[in-house]
Amino acid sequence: MLQIPMWKRILIWGTCALALLFAMPNLFYERAERHNDAVAQIEAGQSTAALEADRAAWPSFLPSFLVNLGLDLRGGAHLLAEVRVADVYADRIDGMWPAVRDRLARERALVGAVRRMPSDDPGELRVRIANSDAISEAAGFVRDLAQPTQSMTGFGQARDLEVRVEGEEIVVTLSEAERLATDERTMRLSLEIIRRRVDEAGTREPTIQRQGADRILIQVPGIGSAEELKALIGTTARLTFHPVVNVTSNPEEVPGPRQVIYPSMDEPGLFYVLDQTPVVTGEQLVDAQPSMDQNNRPAVSFRFNPAGGRAFGLYTAENIGNPFAIVLDGEVVSAPVIQSHIPGGSGIITGRFTVEDTSRLAVLLRAGALPAEMDFLEERTGGPELVQDSIDAGKVAAIVAMVAVLGFMVATYGIFGIIANIALILNVAMIFALLSLIGATLTLPGIAGIVLTIGMAVDATVLIFERIREEMRSAKGPARAIELGYEKALSAILDANITTFITALILFAMGSGPVRGFAVTLGLGIITSVFTALLVTRLMMVMYFARRRPKTLAI
Repeated sequence: MLQIPMWKRILIWGTCALALLFAMPNLFYERAERHNDAVAQIEAGQSTAALEADRAAWPSFLPSFLVNLGLDLRGGAHLLAEVRVADVYADRIDGMWPAVRDRLARERALVGAVRRMPSDDPGELRVRIANSDAISEAAGFVRDLAQPTQSMTGFGQARDLEVRVEGEEIVVTLSEAERLATDERTMRLSLEIIRRRVDEAGTREPTIQRQGADRILIQVPGIGSAEELKALIGTTARLTFHPVVNVTSNPEEVPGPRQVIYPSMDEPGLFYVLDQTPVVTGEQLVDAQPSMDQNNRPAVSFRFNPAGGRAFGLYTAENIGNPFAIVLDGEVVSAPVIQSHIPGGSGIITGRFTVEDTSRLAVLLRAGALPAEMDFLEERTGGPELVQDSIDAGKVAAIVAMVAVLGFMVATYGIFGIIANIALILNVAMIFALLSLIGATLTLPGIAGIVLTIGMAVDATVLIFERIREEMRSAKGPARAIELGYEKALSAILDANITTFITALILFAMGSGPVRGFAVTLGLGIITSVFTALLVTRLMMVMYFARRRPKTLAI
């Protein structure tokens, strides 16, 4: 008959109590969010009276997990960027020149002098040797430099370089397999660097996803504008150190072969002619921090890894008395004269920086240089007014759905409708508790999933109540009718919810962004509605029957 062991009752009511406890912070969203942000900043080493006040805005003994609000509920910036993956080929080939030059220099007796020739294609390296009769042997020496192509899963059989002879020149390009592997590495590295930059800036739950072969979707809730987001991630923050060839005030001066001309960041009208191949690059940086120079002006201190530190130390030891340029994103930040050997691979960047400039620059340098530049194809900003309209519309939809369902259940099933309504409220609390625990981001489609769940949540209860009605018409007693109602409705409930859950899984696997948000709330809602319909309502009906012992059911 109607018997539920005490341990099951404790487990069911305990689960409901925990759901209410973990869902509760979302009712006081602003206070709990201020508390969480203050705790994070205090743990990071910041401690002020304002932060302590914010931390006290929510009791520390209560859970403070929150459902993160998405871009359409919180406002923020949306960018769709296209990565110039082909630019990486030119950098790779340009970086091969010192190795090719040194390899052929060891065979100078055979090949003679070695020169790099200009090329219309930046993705190829053209080399000419003095003894053209030995060009086949020289091409073989260059082929020896090729390495197995490295993909994200390991090394392949293909080589990374293609070397051919065209007339009196050796032409070096990346192989097709290496280009594909380079594209994949470039996209993965771009995703990781953007994520690190955005996360370090302190924003909440950004969405950073790859779309297609060479595009990245970036959505950051809570940020002021798309321009602000572009300022954070739209630069390569490429730091390089170059030997200075000449200083000029003529921007039209044509640099020599393998030379570039960059403007000064601090001195308008001044331009530096530099050796194109850098001595050290920002990729070898391991740390960068805001600091002060000897004149107490804002600056950025940096430190290289062992390889970069060794190259930096050797260069400074061999070029004492010569200037060298610190170049950031195509502008010369400063061009100091090397006064002495600088061992250890550390230094400082000075310029006309504000404190905010040095903090931002340090973030960009720590996150690393983007491997390629990006073109922004689409940008949107969600303002507070539009976002508030979305929130209001979502609230109205949820309230209307809830009131309609609650009223219908009471009108149709009386006291048992009240039982179903209590289970429905617990169901919604469980959905928000689970979303808070997993740190899910709630968007408008997610709210649509919750509204749909509200309607579907009573479906199982309706099936059970209708089965109980049928059993009561068969002149069975109330206890037996309740028991058979749950037993005979079980297969239909499981069938309906399992098929819907499979649909939610497919949406989650195949979709992205808002579609996934809808799938998450729908899937969680199915799990919680089955729990409340089969266990919570049954427990409440058993308690009702044990207390009242009715001769018939007013259903």
